[in-house]
Amino acid sequence: MPPIVAISATADDSRVRLSLNYVRSSEGAGLTPVIVPPLADAARAATILDAACGLLLTGGDDVDPRRYGAAAHPATQRPNVPRDDTELALLEAARQRRMPVLAICRGIQLVNVAFGGTLIQDIPTERPSAIVHNQPEDRVERSHAVAIVAGSLLAGAAGATALEVNSYHHQGVDRVAGTLRVTATAPDGMVEACEGTDPDWWLLCVQWHPEDLTTDAHAWDRGIFRAWADQVRAFEALRRSGASGVRRAPDA
Repeated sequence: MPPIVAISATADDSRVRLSLNYVRSSEGAGLTPVIVPPLADAARAATILDAACGLLLTGGDDVDPRRYGAAAHPATQRPNVPRDDTELALLEAARQRRMPVLAICRGIQLVNVAFGGTLIQDIPTERPSAIVHNQPEDRVERSHAVAIVAGSLLAGAAGATALEVNSYHHQGVDRVAGTLRVTATAPDGMVEACEGTDPDWWLLCVQWHPEDLTTDAHAWDRGIFRAWADQVRAFEALRRSGASGVRRAPDA
């Protein structure tokens, strides 16, 4: 069976919700996705990752601003505390295992907060610009450019240092956590990608939604999922070999 990856989801009072494109894009990269909803006991997250070889943190709810010491902006959504707790526990368990992590939209924001960074809570009122960061509902429209740092994980995965992305978020990375480095920005300076600085841990975070673009003619976003999947397979191989201290595999 292709290696299992854990994909975080959101939930309301009665339903778990996740865009099917996260599942399809993971399967398209040769992976077996398992959905992880917000848990009543976040401590169980580590046990879930014992059965997985990769983690995907997805988009959705705003991260609770109390997590980074801020009061809520009027435009900030009501916090989903179980989701925050679960995803933070999943991220920490993945970090301890040096398990490959891909973080998308809310995912990049959660990772930044987890490691000590802060967020812009409402881009239109706090950092207005001519760039449309929260585009209309056409999720496959590429609405603005992104410049990528040469030699970064993202540049290697996408096969480019300039591309066009979709964009539907009203929050973004503000102060960047010390364990992350910015590797892509929009023309107005908004952070579009971060990567971990730990050479033994593959951690790639993007602000746009590549899962909605993996059927596009451009290969950029398929490349992101393919690069993550390559790392997942390498992690699985090391785990099966019984190697102690699973580490990040060499980049393709």
